[in-house]
Amino acid sequence: VASVFFSSDTANPDTYSHFYCDMQMYQTTMPQADPQFFMNQFTSWEIANKANKWQGRNISRWQNKEYDDVYHQAETELDPVKRAAMFIKLNDLVVADRYILPEINRKLSIGLKNGMVVHESGWDNDLWQIANWYRES
Repeated sequence: VASVFFSSDTANPDTYSHFYCDMQMYQTTMPQADPQFFMNQFTSWEIANKANKWQGRNISRWQNKEYDDVYHQAETELDPVKRAAMFIKLNDLVVADRYILPEINRKLSIGLKNGMVVHESGWDNDLWQIANWYRES
């Protein structure tokens, strides 16, 4: 039952933060344009455990010193090009280490009236910039 699996009850051993299986599948999305908070879930200090009452975001307890080091560098990098390269490297580390296995990309379809000009985003919902939509005649 999803209400049990995704529960925040720290005394319940059947929640996803306890991660008592070899593999789990669920969809995690990144709603914000900046990847820092999303990539935080792969850091060693976010490992879910009894000491932090199973509230850490790294539920499968993967650790990689190089990942942690690059993440710390990205936190303070001001050059957007260098920072983007660091997050690409972080993504490559979790994929290369088989920590996450990207299996599917669920496609969405959007219906629009002819002539409608919208600004789509891979990071946000369909209405993210509705104030800037317009219709060409």
